[in-house]
Amino acid sequence: MKISDVNAMTPDVFVQTFGGLYEHSPWIAEGALAARPFADVGVMLATFSDVVRNAGEEAQLALVRAHPELGHRAGIDPDLTAESASEQASAGLDRLTPAEYERFKTLNAAYGKAFSMPFVICVRKVAAPGQVAKTVIMDEMERRLSGTPEAELKEALSQIDAIAGLRLKDLVTS
Repeated sequence: MKISDVNAMTPDVFVQTFGGLYEHSPWIAEGALAARPFADVGVMLATFSDVVRNAGEEAQLALVRAHPELGHRAGIDPDLTAESASEQASAGLDRLTPAEYERFKTLNAAYGKAFSMPFVICVRKVAAPGQVAKTVIMDEMERRLSGTPEAELKEALSQIDAIAGLRLKDLVTS
């Protein structure tokens, strides 16, 4: 669809179409409605991001906590969206060895204990050619465990914007 189609949508259709860009958080699409018409996809994404940045820490933490832990066995997370399942599969997270699964489980637990939120990374942007995405993700989880809660919230929101940006570009062309 084109940006002109987006700008012509009714509010209900807009929220229905874009409410899932940010995991289980249609309030972001609702907050972006008043900024229409959007000049292009970049402006639209910036508007969504501004809604998140202006929402306050409690809403931001709720947004991060709406994201699934990475590396769960299939069928364990009933709230896993089709988009998240596809993104995790693209990084091989649906095909973990027992050792990889245990490492993810340990890292997820440590990260959750340290920051009271799940680790979030844009898995579609993780690995450079020749790298194994799931290994890069686990290494990044270990590295980010040394961060501060403030830095991790900021990084998680940046990663969520990257996820939403890719999802948006899957739906809309300028």
